[in-house]
Amino acid sequence: MEIKVIKIEKPEEVNVIVGQAHFIKTVEDLHEALVTTVPGIKFGIAFVESSGARLIRHSGTDEKLKELAVKNAMNIGAGHSFVILLGNAYPINVLRKIKDVDEVVHIYAASANPLEIVVGETELGRAILGVVDGGTPLGVENDDEIKVRKEFLRKIGYKF
Repeated sequence: MEIKVIKIEKPEEVNVIVGQAHFIKTVEDLHEALVTTVPGIKFGIAFVESSGARLIRHSGTDEKLKELAVKNAMNIGAGHSFVILLGNAYPINVLRKIKDVDEVVHIYAASANPLEIVVGETELGRAILGVVDGGTPLGVENDDEIKVRKEFLRKIGYKF
């Protein structure tokens, strides 16, 4: 097996969700899940079909995000994987709904950080082995940093 590291290409402000699903209708079901969760959401989806025509199926509400999702899915090339790029929403807004899509098997990452996908390649094809999500820790938060974290979450409305 050969191991490859694939960097996700995206603008800094864009969030990405990488997962695995199992059926040709995945791209349509993910599209429906996103548009019914966040009104006016901007996104692109690409799904790597692993049998039959073995095409990259795609959809979205933003052409640039859709093109970039396709490019990332092609670079990853792992069967049944999908890439979602979010332009004006966050993974926390949509993950529960994505996980509820019947075909979704696994979510590997949901992040705005620089992201690398670790891929294993055999004679049969490629598989996602894991992800590298951002940098390694620089320390442990202290009491002041805990206070700042808690205040921030309340300021943006995620905690009361």
